[in-house]
Amino acid sequence: MGKVYLVGAGPGDPGLITVRGLDALRQADVVVYDRLVSEEILSYCKEDCERIFVGKESGYHSIEQEQITNILIAKSSAGSVVVRLKGGNPFIFGRGSEESLALNEAGIEFEIIPGLTSGLSAPVCSGIPITHRGLITQCVLVTAHESPDKKGSQVEWDKLARLKNTSLIIYMGASRIESICNELMKNGMAPSMPTAVIENGTLPEQRTITGRLDQIARKFSSHSFHAPAIIMVSPTVALRNRILQHEQEERLLVGEFL
Repeated sequence: MGKVYLVGAGPGDPGLITVRGLDALRQADVVVYDRLVSEEILSYCKEDCERIFVGKESGYHSIEQEQITNILIAKSSAGSVVVRLKGGNPFIFGRGSEESLALNEAGIEFEIIPGLTSGLSAPVCSGIPITHRGLITQCVLVTAHESPDKKGSQVEWDKLARLKNTSLIIYMGASRIESICNELMKNGMAPSMPTAVIENGTLPEQRTITGRLDQIARKFSSHSFHAPAIIMVSPTVALRNRILQHEQEERLLVGEFL
């Protein structure tokens, strides 16, 4: 009987995978990996390592989740060391918990190795604090992409809109940015709330756009932003211009707050 490592590859930059995660990758006989995992990270695999791509894209799933779980069970049952390599953190909007439950039920030995999640990494790489003393005391991670099997949304936008001293970090919201902003404003969030969108966070092609909540969807469209992107709604977004006052990176787009 082999073993499965559920490994978070981090937010995109191959240098941000953990040392423990890299160690597991180097041992792997089989790597089952997602779309957002970089080729550079995969270069650390053994020469004879079997690589199985199971990435998902909006509107297209190459392999369904049940099939992915069956691959993990079959390969480890055959005696292989298997790494299930996921972008970000496997237990934050990554379905790693579902795979863990299935492995446990099948009697497969496994280990969970966390990774840096994009929602907490992309803003920081863009010069935006997640918290700030005297200003922000909590953050909320939200997915805008829920299971189609659900009867309605479980995201309580009305309650999120009324939270104070909070950084709201939204995953998988690029295609819904206008409706998300409208929902927040409809439920009482100020139209002037500083908001940012970080595209391709932590990667060389990272771009960041900032603006008011009531303007950010228009800016998103006019600058041709797209997924993968993190949306951050927080007073700390307004600190970015001051934090990056001497920053000369052309890839970062600085917005204005009125």
